[in-house]
Amino acid sequence: MKRILLSGLALMLFGAAQAQTKINPDSIRQKMQWFADAKLGIFIHYGIYAVKGVDESWSFYNKKISHADYMKQLSGFTASNYNPEAWADLIKESGARYAVITTKHHDGVALWPTKQAHYSVVKNTPAKRDLLTPFYAALEKRGIKKGAYYSLLDWSHKDYPAFTKDSTRYKISDDPQRWQRFAQFNNAQMAEVNNAFKPDLWWFDGDWEHSADEWNAAQIRQNILAVKPTAILNGRLQGYGDYDTPEQNFPVTRPKFNWWELCMTINNNWGYQPQDTFWKTPYEVITIFADAISNGGNLLLDIGPKEDGTIPPQQVHVLKELGAWNKKHEEAIFGSLGGLPQGHFYGPSTLSKDSTKLYLFLPGKVTGDIVVKGIRNNIKNIRVIGSPQTLQYKIVGKISWSPVPGLIYINVPPTVQDKYMSVLAVELEGPLQLYSGHGGLQ
Repeated sequence: MKRILLSGLALMLFGAAQAQTKINPDSIRQKMQWFADAKLGIFIHYGIYAVKGVDESWSFYNKKISHADYMKQLSGFTASNYNPEAWADLIKESGARYAVITTKHHDGVALWPTKQAHYSVVKNTPAKRDLLTPFYAALEKRGIKKGAYYSLLDWSHKDYPAFTKDSTRYKISDDPQRWQRFAQFNNAQMAEVNNAFKPDLWWFDGDWEHSADEWNAAQIRQNILAVKPTAILNGRLQGYGDYDTPEQNFPVTRPKFNWWELCMTINNNWGYQPQDTFWKTPYEVITIFADAISNGGNLLLDIGPKEDGTIPPQQVHVLKELGAWNKKHEEAIFGSLGGLPQGHFYGPSTLSKDSTKLYLFLPGKVTGDIVVKGIRNNIKNIRVIGSPQTLQYKIVGKISWSPVPGLIYINVPPTVQDKYMSVLAVELEGPLQLYSGHGGLQ
């Protein structure tokens, strides 16, 4: 028989493996707290690739179109209906606590008025406006944390080595001075974003083409934290980030960082592509979100606005439905801890920070009783979030003289079930205590 005290369950499960990061988790735990509590962020891929509805940057890198044809999209990018206040309102309504926007993708087109001799929507498109300043201001007004996606690589820059999948401009070993010119340019652009907007979170991408030493990743981290010591950096910085970022596919095994975030699109593509109609339903997004927070992670859900700045109605619908569900079940989501280990309950779960409330997530419509195993605590009551009704339950298989707990069967009437995912609040006597033994008499 084993007795497990779970007041710090989420931390215990992640504490063992830090091989992927050079950052001591204890040194950043305090600044990571808002991220751990936030649970939901909105990712925004906005750029010239929305003009033709092609893959952002990858379309020319993979030679689906030429680089010249890709850059012709500059002339069609208007941002004519861009409304950062409306964007921020929608993000707020979704329940998200932070938002991350592509300040610059791999194509090198900056969304702010960069002073560097390179592409920007201000200098090179009909939009002729800074897209970041009003958006970040709108987020700040609503208490939403500011995130900056930034591509370390730049396939359009004349001094960057790589160009397409089968061509390069030069090798760093052959022309280190040229690489240093690019590094100086890159650092200058990062400094512009850092000084102007002081992002709460940096979402780096493109690190795979070079080593940490070549990127000078340690210095990048130092430069950012010198301006904003509480800034959080994602894990795509060759070991110098704070949290892990699995992409698109849900991890079966929890990532090895103490903190993690699943980044995922609403359909199949990051940016706007009119032919992509494979929209995830609100039910699908909600169940994925519940799985993420059950495993101690976050969800960074992506939207791709059209070139004029309008957000497709299918995306708006998902965010609004997600927001309504989040508002109803807020106590089980935001500020919660990861829930029960596998084997105790067939579904997602979370815990209150003091571990005296266990939240059980029930996807779809439930028929018959649900079962919870291995709970050693006495139960005060069980209620359905969003309903005043308390639920009946019974304990099955408990032997009076054995310390092994019985099975808890809970009846959930159809009349109190949510249309997407119901959540039960199980109030316990004291912090959660789990039995994880092999059964039998002890």
